[in-house]
Amino acid sequence: MEPSPSGMRKRSGVRGGTRMEWLEHDILCLIFSFLDVFDLVRCTAVCKSWNAVIKKSELLQVLYFKLRRDSSVSSSSEQSWQSGLEEIALKHHRLSLLRGRIDIHQWKGHSVGVDQCRMKMGLLLTGVGDKVMRLWSLDSYRCVEEYHIPDTLPLLDFDFDETKIVGLLGTRVGIWRRNGKRSIFPSREGTFSRGLCMRYIDPEAVIGCEDGTARVFDLYSRTCSRIIKMHAGPVTCLSLSDDQLILSGSSLGSVAMSSLSSDQRVATLRSTNSAGIRTLCFNPCSHLVFAGTTVGYTYCWDLRTMKSLWKTRISSNVLYSLHHFRNDKSTLVVGGIDGVLRVLNQNTGEVLSSCIIGDEGLRSSSGNTHAFIEKKKGTRLSEDAQIDRIPRSARPPITCLAVGMKKVVTAHNSKYIRMWNFKE
Repeated sequence: MEPSPSGMRKRSGVRGGTRMEWLEHDILCLIFSFLDVFDLVRCTAVCKSWNAVIKKSELLQVLYFKLRRDSSVSSSSEQSWQSGLEEIALKHHRLSLLRGRIDIHQWKGHSVGVDQCRMKMGLLLTGVGDKVMRLWSLDSYRCVEEYHIPDTLPLLDFDFDETKIVGLLGTRVGIWRRNGKRSIFPSREGTFSRGLCMRYIDPEAVIGCEDGTARVFDLYSRTCSRIIKMHAGPVTCLSLSDDQLILSGSSLGSVAMSSLSSDQRVATLRSTNSAGIRTLCFNPCSHLVFAGTTVGYTYCWDLRTMKSLWKTRISSNVLYSLHHFRNDKSTLVVGGIDGVLRVLNQNTGEVLSSCIIGDEGLRSSSGNTHAFIEKKKGTRLSEDAQIDRIPRSARPPITCLAVGMKKVVTAHNSKYIRMWNFKE
C-alpha cells in the first residue's frame, strides 16, 4: 500500500451504482426491517440520516417489546425502551463471552510487530512497532486510512475520535487530522520529560511521564495547561473518565487520582504488594477501578468508599491489558504475557472463562490489500488446565486488547491482529 503525499491513504470514491443515501425513506425502512436488534443498533451509529430513519420508524421499539416477551429481562413501567434494549444487549454480550462459540479472524496488518490497538465507532486503530498507524473497518477488515510517523520520533501510545488521531511521540504530541494534515508539538526546545503512556478526551490529552507527573495538554492551544505530580516513580498507565477524573498507575504499585481541573493529586489507592501497576480501567457505571500488575494480580477498588473490593492472581506473569464493554457492569476481559484471554466477574474477581487459539484454521481470501484473513476457532480451557504445557502458538502474548459488543480485538507484538468473535 503506497502512502499518499499527505502521509495518509484514503478510501477510494464510489463510481456509479446506487448509493444508500439516494434511497427513499420507505425503502430504507424495508431494508432495516430485515435486521436483528444488534445490527439495527449498529446502523444507528453509521450516520445521522440512518439514525433519524430508524428512530422515526420505531423499528427498535418494536424489536425491544418482541425481545422482552421472549426473554427473562426484567422491566418496569418507568423503564424506557432504550434502557431496556441496552439491558437485553448487555445480557447477550455477557452470555456470549462466557459460553458462546469463538471464531477468530486474524490478518497481517503491519510489516513488523505492533502492540497497541484502540476500537470505537466500528473502526480499529493499530500501531506502535513500525512507522505507521492503520485504521481498519471492523466489517470488512479493510485498511481505510493510514498515518505515518516521522522517522526521528518513536510512537509510544495513541487514541482517536471522529476527526483526529492523537499520538505520544516520546517527548512530544502528534495530531493527525482525518483530512490528512499533521502537526507535532511542542517545539523541540519545549519538549517534556519522556512520556510513557497517554489517554485522550477532547480537547485534552494526558501524558504519563517518567518523572512521575501527568501533563495535561490542550490540543487546540497546543500548550501544557497543567503538570500534576502523581507518583514518586514513573507513571506506567492512565485511565480517564468523561467527568474529568484522571487515574494513574505507577511502577511502585500505587494508583493515584486527580482531576483535569486540578493541579494536584487528590487520593491514592495502594496494592497489597510492591508489584508495578501495568494497566488500568475505570467503570463509571459502577465506580469501580481495575488494575493489572507485573506479577499477574488483578485488583479492584470502589471509588465511593476508597476501599479494595477484591484481588485475584490470575497469572504468574505480567498483565498488559484489561478492558470492559461500555456500560457493562458484569464482565472484565484481561490479557497478558501468558497469552490466555480471560473473562472475570467485575464484582468478585472470579475467572469465568479462559480462552486460547485453537489448532485448526482455514485460510480464506478477503478484500484486505495486505493479507488473507485466516479463520480459526477459539478454545475454552478447563479450570485445571496447565497453561505452561499449552504451545505458545496457541497463546501468543497479548500486549493490548479492546472490547466491543460480543467481540474482543487483541494485539500481540507481532504482525498479526486478531478479532475474537463470540457467538451465542
